[in-house]
Amino acid sequence: MTLLATTAARAEFGSVEIAPVAEALTFARTEGGGGPRLILVSSYTNAMVSGIDVTEALATADPIDAYRSHGYEALAALTGAIVSLPVADLSLPVRLTAANIAVGTNFPEHAAEATVTDGPFLFPKEVMPTPFNADIPAGGALLDYEVELCFVTLEAIDLDAPPARAGLMLCNDVTDRAALMRHIDPNDVTSGKGFTTGKSAPGFMPVGNLFVIPRDLRAFAAAVELRLYRNGELKQSARQSEAIWDFDELLRQTKARENTTWAYDGRMVGLPVADGRIPARTALLAGTPDGTIFKGIDKSAMALGAWDWIAGGWDRPVTAHVVERQIAKERAAKRYLQPGERVRIAVGFLGEIDSTVAP
Repeated sequence: MTLLATTAARAEFGSVEIAPVAEALTFARTEGGGGPRLILVSSYTNAMVSGIDVTEALATADPIDAYRSHGYEALAALTGAIVSLPVADLSLPVRLTAANIAVGTNFPEHAAEATVTDGPFLFPKEVMPTPFNADIPAGGALLDYEVELCFVTLEAIDLDAPPARAGLMLCNDVTDRAALMRHIDPNDVTSGKGFTTGKSAPGFMPVGNLFVIPRDLRAFAAAVELRLYRNGELKQSARQSEAIWDFDELLRQTKARENTTWAYDGRMVGLPVADGRIPARTALLAGTPDGTIFKGIDKSAMALGAWDWIAGGWDRPVTAHVVERQIAKERAAKRYLQPGERVRIAVGFLGEIDSTVAP
């Protein structure tokens, strides 16, 4: 039975179904004493990964380099030494940049829970990805999770000529809801203002431990079933086919915003596009399903914030008072992720993310 003839594959922690090479190339990397090593994965079960040692066979330790040098068919036909290693030893599966393209409210039910009515929309996420088992720093954040499918450009792509192929991996679009609410434009949420600030702190983009290059990108991506668990309880689940914008529409929307900039960290940043091209190794985060912790601002915060303004807080807009009331309420309730909690993502054909929240 093949991937494209089935519904989305299921995954359990420590075991993930791997697509046959006729349908997708699946890579993992490890950082051993001898340096990075690339594996063409054929099995992922009982917390062990097995496959062909690509580094020994082709003298490369990066899946994009291997694909660009040898092509899909040669890699699918590759033979060589089979190695097995613990999942815990896996590292970042591919070299990536820190300039990412992200989409907000791309799943209808998430847009509804976040009370956003005129999305989807794009914004830059300016953070270097971290490995699948890296801690997520809480600090003083109202820390939220967002499971997402990430498309990764295999080469610089012309936005007027969508590529036949791209890489896929899992991402957790971690968010500080306090920072986001403080910087957002409440009158124009879909401008994306404030989203870069709320989503770009160090450690806010753990990625999956597998990098996948499908033969048929669009059919493969549509079949992906995203799943996220908080302390073992399923919180998010949806097919990627439920998203409003698919990969091609993400590229069209990126082109439309090529010259748009957003304020971040005292400077203006744009999407990573130059002369109509997205650089190689750019991640496009394709949106999250419903089930996030954030559910909009409640009526009590609106009422109390309005009272704070009426009672003399005219130095700030009423919306700023509402936001501070909401943040104070959430801090007291401790609904958001707390140190010691565990966020796990397991998705068939795409691997796992297993993060602990650090202080």
